[in-house]
Amino acid sequence: MAKVEWFAVDWGTSNLRVWAMGADDGVIAELNSEKGMGSLRPDEFEPALIELISSHLADGPMKVLCCGMVGAKQGWSEATYANAPCEPGKLSTATNVEAKDPRISVSILPGVMQSSPADVMRGEETQISGFLAENPNFFGTLCLPGTHTKWVQISAGEIVSFRTFMSGELFALLSENSVLRHGVQGNDWSKRAFLDAVDDSMGSPQQVAGRLFGIRAEGLIGDLGQGEAKARLSGLMIGLELAGARGYWLGQDLALIGEPSLNKLYGDALDQQGALFCSFDGDDMTLAGLKAAHKTLKADIS
Repeated sequence: MAKVEWFAVDWGTSNLRVWAMGADDGVIAELNSEKGMGSLRPDEFEPALIELISSHLADGPMKVLCCGMVGAKQGWSEATYANAPCEPGKLSTATNVEAKDPRISVSILPGVMQSSPADVMRGEETQISGFLAENPNFFGTLCLPGTHTKWVQISAGEIVSFRTFMSGELFALLSENSVLRHGVQGNDWSKRAFLDAVDDSMGSPQQVAGRLFGIRAEGLIGDLGQGEAKARLSGLMIGLELAGARGYWLGQDLALIGEPSLNKLYGDALDQQGALFCSFDGDDMTLAGLKAAHKTLKADIS
């Protein structure tokens, strides 16, 4: 069996993912845990990590490179923010964590902040770093769909500016905790209803609050099915976002970085607006960003 040389760690709010890496930066093993940042106290992070990687540890110290919410104020150790415009994922500004176990040496990559308008990211900057490592000449906009979707302007290998939209969280709140929850459950889906709602929201954003209750009303007195209602709710939220982010995507070279189903959703909406884009898997870009940071570390050592 190949020898593990270091660990690439993506530690989010809900989950912990670790790639055990070989000397050639090949993946030897992929390890997963549901012990995300949101369920741990600061003193529980190291035991959660050791529990997951113990069978791959040597006498050490072995390098552990982390990104994501593990570096939040409520995480293992609060990591710094780099100020945009900046080059993402630079190891030189990483936060070193004092671990009790001598077999590991832990660093958390920095997030990115922006003063005006105020905005922050943690984790997405590593995906951006991975994308730029594989696409160094890219000039344009990256969209990272998720609970808090990021629209990021890229120039000369740097994050120039970015905006976060809470569309995913708003969808979750409305579909799970509002009166709409009774009519948008299940896995059915209507692409036509979704795209119509995107157009409606972009064209008349001032009507969205009324359109939302219309979903409830049509479910009660009409024949609006749950799949169509769910698609309409999603389309209204994403349409609002596309209207607000128009300056980021209109006429720009555009790439989507995220989970494939979310890339498909945003891609359908953008395609209807005539936008051209490429799609990249978010997990692949996270690992590429952690590899790029580790490559910098090896270069500094040599």
